[in-house]
Amino acid sequence: MNKNHQQIKIELIKASETWSLRHQVMWPGRSIDYVKLPQDDQGIHYGLFVSGGLISVISLFITQEEAQFRKFATLSSAQGKGYGGQLLSHLIKQARHKGIKRLWCNARIDKTTYYERFGMTPTQATFSKGGIDYMVMELYF
Repeated sequence: MNKNHQQIKIELIKASETWSLRHQVMWPGRSIDYVKLPQDDQGIHYGLFVSGGLISVISLFITQEEAQFRKFATLSSAQGKGYGGQLLSHLIKQARHKGIKRLWCNARIDKTTYYERFGMTPTQATFSKGGIDYMVMELYF
């Protein structure tokens, strides 16, 4: 419970449950298929719910002792309220618990300071996709 008495729960969800929120937040001008990943069926998907409504999603893809999180999205109306941070903190704890040695993501350049607050560090790897610039960020355990 937070100070507004809203019940916050983080749960495992199906990949298909992430698609609508991913689409709405990340790429609303594209087809919903644009936010579906070929490897979604191999990922671990987390959803943060506030009073039963899905507010934020993130997906974790593990390869041996490394993991990448992708498609981290929070409803625009819920951004800046700490929900995404709670979900990312949960994912980091889960990755550590699963024995992951390196957690990484492709961060939008304008969001790198956000990820730094969670202990992630920027790398030299950058690229552009869909007109957006990204930087690989990582966290070692």
